[in-house]
Amino acid sequence: MRREIPLEVMVLFYFLSYLPNIIVVKLATMIPHQALGRPLTGLETLPATLVMNLILTYLFIWLSGWHRDANHYTVAGFRFPFPTPYTFLSGIGTALVLFTVPLSYTFEGVSIPYIQLLMRGDILIIAPLVDLAFRRKVHWWSWVALVMVLASLALVLNAKGELGLPPLAIATVVLYTIGYFMRLTVMTRISKSGNPASVRRYFVEEKIVALPIAIIVLALLSMSGLGSQASSLTDGFFLVWSDPVIVYLIAGAVTLTVVSVFAAIILLDKRENTYCVPLERSASLLAGVSAAWILAFGWGLAAPTTSEMIGASVLIMAIVLLSLAPRFSRKVD
Repeated sequence: MRREIPLEVMVLFYFLSYLPNIIVVKLATMIPHQALGRPLTGLETLPATLVMNLILTYLFIWLSGWHRDANHYTVAGFRFPFPTPYTFLSGIGTALVLFTVPLSYTFEGVSIPYIQLLMRGDILIIAPLVDLAFRRKVHWWSWVALVMVLASLALVLNAKGELGLPPLAIATVVLYTIGYFMRLTVMTRISKSGNPASVRRYFVEEKIVALPIAIIVLALLSMSGLGSQASSLTDGFFLVWSDPVIVYLIAGAVTLTVVSVFAAIILLDKRENTYCVPLERSASLLAGVSAAWILAFGWGLAAPTTSEMIGASVLIMAIVLLSLAPRFSRKVD
């Protein structure tokens, strides 16, 4: 009988893959582009990153054999994964998340820990609402961890004094929140059963929808001719492939693919969303804070503030609580 890998180990792997992802995505927008004479913007790096992420994710789905667990149709003896209406809806939500996360690291004058707290904080509010809507039991330690992570968010926002975000950054936060609400609702409805095959099926069906939609939307926006954003996306589809910055974008796509696998495993764990989401959110926020320190020491970027470090300490305590409390509770019972 195979021994199940503890969820905390998956969280550690998630953190270790997320950390380099944040660093390389940030560096990609700091290196001067040869043709432009300036660094690429977040919008200019996004198309190539998502195209490579699609290729790598499809390779993973095929080579890992996860496609065998998905719904499918057969043509000339070949099986093709096919989404259900639920996973198609979740794929749309994931498409929103896919292009907002890399974009969030690239806004000038906006620290990585700060925008991560904004984006992750909204999801923490959504998680218990989804649990209550589906009448799932929420344990006391999940509520406590939720409050701790929200307190971390409030601390940083209070120290900042105001949102201080450009319009595109605000739109990024809103779209990210909508996308995650769609994902959590579908996950809870069809896949949080504790069955590994259910995790694989959900991952495959969601990704085969999300990645093409994200790329198609970016392509349509680039062809719309609406403002500088459309021009930036067009450059992103054509200019980056022959530039040295492509090395960083490849690294970003590889790590993003790995992150997406571990994120799905964590969020689709059979425990309540109010448990899984703070655990996953805390790990991603800690990766952001750690990346900010590495970028500060290695490339002279601004280091995390005192309030951001206090918030990170609270997140560590939340992870410890979520790791230990369920075990102690089982022993008492």
